[in-house]
Amino acid sequence: MKFRPLHDRVVVRRIDAEEKTRGGIIIPDTAKEKPQEGEIVAAGPGARDENGKLVPLDVKAGDRVLFGKWSGTEVKIDGEDLLIMKEADIMGVLEDAAVPQKKAA
Repeated sequence: MKFRPLHDRVVVRRIDAEEKTRGGIIIPDTAKEKPQEGEIVAAGPGARDENGKLVPLDVKAGDRVLFGKWSGTEVKIDGEDLLIMKEADIMGVLEDAAVPQKKAA
């Protein structure tokens, strides 16, 4: 089934956090917090401003994002647990650590 969110809503798939701490301690499932990082699966067309003009979203499918701990509504689509939230609930986009470019002399 294909799902297309409306307006300024996005569908997010949570990305599971590491099961070990940096010191090598394994964290049991009962002590884990829900991850606050996810991948945008689908995004709506955008919100409308006061004049009725469509304002596109800043995120797109495939973006890796950080969101608030209690953000979104949990849904199950095709057996997969996903979140539907407004773009405003997203704190930011995680970008790959880019390799510094050398300046041309």
